[in-house]
Amino acid sequence: MTDVAAAIAALPEKTLLVLDDDGPLRTRLGRALESRGFEVTLVGSVAEAVQAVKLKAPAFAVLDLRLEDGNGLQVVEAIQAERPDARVVMLTGYGNIATAVAAVKAGAVDYLSKPADADDVARALLAASGQAPPPPENPMSADRVRWEHIQRVYELCGHNISETARRLNMHRRTLQRILAKRAPR
Repeated sequence: MTDVAAAIAALPEKTLLVLDDDGPLRTRLGRALESRGFEVTLVGSVAEAVQAVKLKAPAFAVLDLRLEDGNGLQVVEAIQAERPDARVVMLTGYGNIATAVAAVKAGAVDYLSKPADADDVARALLAASGQAPPPPENPMSADRVRWEHIQRVYELCGHNISETARRLNMHRRTLQRILAKRAPR
C-alpha cells in the first residue's frame, strides 16, 4: 500500500466529487482515485455537480475550471455553502495566475494543470490545512506550458491562424508549424 493510499484509508470520510466535461479523463481520474481508496462520484456538468452537492456534500472535490455550462468556481461556492470543511482542488488545461487566485479565494486548496497525475491530485487533497502540498512529481515542461497557451489562444480566436499569430506576436508560418506538431511531453 502506498503512502497516499494509507493516508486515504485513515480518513474518517472518503467521499469525493470529480467534475470534468471530458468523459474519458473524468473516468480515468475517477477510477485512479477510487483505486486509492476514495468513494468517487463522477459528474460532467456544473448542474449535475450542484445537484450532487445538494444530495450529499462531499468531503473532497476535484473540479474542472472551464465547463460547457458554467464555471467550476460555482461548484466550489456550492460545496463551501454545504460543507465549509471540504477540500477542493481545481483542474484546468488553461492555467493562469488570475484563475488560480480566484479558485483559492473561492475556497479551493490547490490548483493543478491538466493532465494531472492521480497521485498529485490525492496529495493536494490530503495536504494539511494552511500548508502547501508538495510540488508535483511530474510537472509540465516549459515547452508543454507554451504549447498549451498557444492552443488556448488559438481556440479563443475561433481557430483563426492569422488572428492567433497577431495576438501572440508571432509569425503566421511559425504558428502553423507549431500547430502541426504533436504536443510536447
